[in-house]
Amino acid sequence: MAARATTFYALLLTSLQLLLTCHVTFAAGGEWDLLLSNVGISAMHMQLLPNDRVVMFDRTNFGPSNISLPNGNCRNNPQDAFSKIDCTAHSIEYNVESNTVRPLTVQSNTWCSSGSLRPDGVLVQTGGDRDGELKARTFTPCDNNECDWVEINNGLARRRWYSSNHILPDGNQIIIGGQRQFSYEFFPKTTFPNVIELPFLAETNDRGEENNLYPNVFLNTDGNLFIFANNRAILLDYVKNKVVKTYPAIPGGDPRSYPSTGSAVLLPLKNLEADKIDAEVLVCGGAPKGSFILAFRKRTFVKALDTCARIKINDENPQWTVEKMPRARVMGDMTLLPNGDVLLINGGSAGSAAWELGREPVFVPDLYHPENPVNSRFESLKPNTIPRMYHSTAILLRDGRVLVGGSNPHAFYNFTGVLFPTELSLEAFSPAYLEPEFAKLRPKIMSPKSQSTITYGMNLKLKFKVAGKVLKGAVKVTMVFPSFTTHSFSMNQRLLVLDNVRVKKTSSIFGALFGKSKKYEVQVRTPRSASIAPPGYYMMFVVNQNVPSEGIWVRLQ
Repeated sequence: MAARATTFYALLLTSLQLLLTCHVTFAAGGEWDLLLSNVGISAMHMQLLPNDRVVMFDRTNFGPSNISLPNGNCRNNPQDAFSKIDCTAHSIEYNVESNTVRPLTVQSNTWCSSGSLRPDGVLVQTGGDRDGELKARTFTPCDNNECDWVEINNGLARRRWYSSNHILPDGNQIIIGGQRQFSYEFFPKTTFPNVIELPFLAETNDRGEENNLYPNVFLNTDGNLFIFANNRAILLDYVKNKVVKTYPAIPGGDPRSYPSTGSAVLLPLKNLEADKIDAEVLVCGGAPKGSFILAFRKRTFVKALDTCARIKINDENPQWTVEKMPRARVMGDMTLLPNGDVLLINGGSAGSAAWELGREPVFVPDLYHPENPVNSRFESLKPNTIPRMYHSTAILLRDGRVLVGGSNPHAFYNFTGVLFPTELSLEAFSPAYLEPEFAKLRPKIMSPKSQSTITYGMNLKLKFKVAGKVLKGAVKVTMVFPSFTTHSFSMNQRLLVLDNVRVKKTSSIFGALFGKSKKYEVQVRTPRSASIAPPGYYMMFVVNQNVPSEGIWVRLQ
């Protein structure tokens, strides 16, 4: 009997040790790389372009940056309170392949603005502060380093500062909200009254705090817009200006919009051939009500929210499900990865957004697995060493890495004598699927070639090769729309899992015997409508056993 007991406890101890070992490995996934220690500006806004360049910018009215404009050029703006003549850049283009930057010229203030890619890949950026508040700007991608910002005077009908943009099924953009703007409008401007009032934005405005800026906006699969602000949401028919569904408030009632900044994503859309497509929104983090006022007036920094809320927006009786995060997080970013997981990164664990009001940097990224059961969805990853607080950003790159930059919680560039100095560095976080041990599982797409055009509702064949095993039912094809990211919200971020996956091996047995990568063909069905997937450029990935290929660019039209 004693021998049996000894054996039992030995087995139990071994099991516990294995569990602890798995947990340590589990918690240390991913790698950080410092790409550039100084890009010249603080990356407050980011947009990946379909030529693998990233446009970044901050604001024009807080003094010289750390990168000069080319050819001795200067910006002359008598209306600027701080830099009437400024010979430095406040926008850059980052070349992912060469890991280099070049300065760009913005003529008016882009501070706390918004944007989206047009279907042709042109970046449309709208609004800002002061002389930029009614401006629209475009940036047309180029490979000869000669393209730059083009400004459109009075491109907007209303002042748009802290607004959100979303591309629509017709390829135009809607711009929603902003400070003291309880309305929406379109770009380009429409012929009918271009500004439409939206009472929901006034109703979600907390006096003295707001807590409804940069509303989280997602295009639903029925063509309506899901709009989340503060702690609740509506489904809006923007054509008829009609609220077609009102969602309950998140349990607890705490705000999750700027300055009590949480983050939100539309979870991966799948089963796209179904008559009714399920769509789920996940909102994570934020700050308890009153946090902004306590931080601003009394320098008291309340612990941030440590919960996420998830809702099926097309249910007949939608309700929020609240989940516990591994840690509190405010001002975090949420990035959809090619395999459908969600990366939570950046931010602090106390205080709120706005200048000097965040505390306790969160260095540990967390991975959220949407398909796992509740209470087993989070995985903690390898921590960073650089605080990424207010005005930080993160976006997905085509190679599967996540580009991380920014952090400037000050009214000006401030590098000394402050708690969190202005951060000019640029990093890449490589999720665990990029680790060498998974190299044999990583597919390589052979066709179609990048920059191919695809159409709605077509059968698409992708050819790829893999050195290791391809398991039946473990291959999927995903499409990701590149987001415009600022202030913890990735506008237009969207991932689709394509239907009708049929995989067949195309390489001969002799090739496999001689150690060559095995070749496969997968056939999928592209989305059937622009309400499911707005027109434009997407990154397309083949995912094998949760390990994604490098993406290719496709243009859906």
